Amino acid sequence: ASAARMAPMPPARVLRIAGMSIVFSLFLAVVAGGHWYIARGFVLDPQWGSTATAWGLAGIVFGFVLLIAAPIAERNLSRDGSRWLAWPASLWMGFAFLGLVFLGISDVLLAIVRGVGSVVGESAGFEAQASLDRARAIAVGLVTLIVGLYAVREGLSFPRVRQVEIHLSRWPRERDGLRIVQISDIHIGALLGRAFASRLVDAVNALEADIVAVTGDLVDGRVKHLAAEVEPFSRLRGREGVFFVTGNHDHYSGADEWAACVGQLGLSVLRNDHRVLGRGAGAIAIVGVDDHRGSFGGGEGGEDLDRALEGLAPGVPRVLLAHDPGSFKAARARGVDLQISGHTHDGQIWPFRYAVRLATPFVEGVHVRGDSQIYVSRGTGFWGPPMRLGAPAEIT
Repeated sequence: ASAARMAPMPPARVLRIAGMSIVFSLFLAVVAGGHWYIARGFVLDPQWGSTATAWGLAGIVFGFVLLIAAPIAERNLSRDGSRWLAWPASLWMGFAFLGLVFLGISDVLLAIVRGVGSVVGESAGFEAQASLDRARAIAVGLVTLIVGLYAVREGLSFPRVRQVEIHLSRWPRERDGLRIVQISDIHIGALLGRAFASRLVDAVNALEADIVAVTGDLVDGRVKHLAAEVEPFSRLRGREGVFFVTGNHDHYSGADEWAACVGQLGLSVLRNDHRVLGRGAGAIAIVGVDDHRGSFGGGEGGEDLDRALEGLAPGVPRVLLAHDPGSFKAARARGVDLQISGHTHDGQIWPFRYAVRLATPFVEGVHVRGDSQIYVSRGTGFWGPPMRLGAPAEIT
């Protein structure tokens, strides 16, 4: 027993722990820097007085602690236990993000004003500067509050049905009018639970799909905490099948356990695999891959498109379900006709979509490259803040 305790960890586990430590350290640094910027703009620069400053800083520190504690609670507590932290933490995340954005915009505007003032030889005195900073903090605070409340209203609204017509060059005539209903990035967890899942299933079934595609990020949390919350998905119906592929959050939550759970609910789980639907000239293939982050540091699975396509006849049209649109380059090279993805949330809260574009050019909607196309959903639920701004949730 002593020798077993002293045995070195497998290299894959060491790599995974090291990678997660680096990511977590970067996350802490970014979040801490953001909170410092908020503290400076709303509390320190305006010089509200010692008591108000102390309360303001205490509130910001409390929000920072909530952001760190909430994801830990989601992984280790029941849904009923974790949501008491998740709700205030997620709301703080959303309002803090908007506050950062509007503070940044105001800093740019003030820099322009100061630049003009220096050119004409005018500069604000100490008292005038403090008054200006207080006025800026109040104005930005009001804008953040108003826009944030609107974003919460949009985030908690039920997803809209978005109809998209796709024309594929080698699609069989026998399959004209095939209806695929896609739901993606649902994020059942501390904030969205069984009631949302049940209402979503009813809405999807009402569309009378030929195929239902669940393109990842079904959950945030472990099976033992959320199995009852996802049970309504057992009622999903598609004439030719209901298919599920993993997303990065499903891997963070235990992909193997969730794949088994989803399979027990009656969904066809495609983990680097495919299903051929129909015969002869009307045959099509539904292909599904794991999210590529599943292999990070020796985790559970990972994208293997070659394995997913193995044994598939060259002339059979291929519809690929892949959570991340980043898979499209490899999919196009392998003759995939249509890829259906999610992951981006279209940024979820403006202007974050522009940051998403740094990672992928396919943020939402249809994109055509040669004979291949990709459709990227804005997502059906939300992650983090219960907010959406300029990126409404959808059932596609």
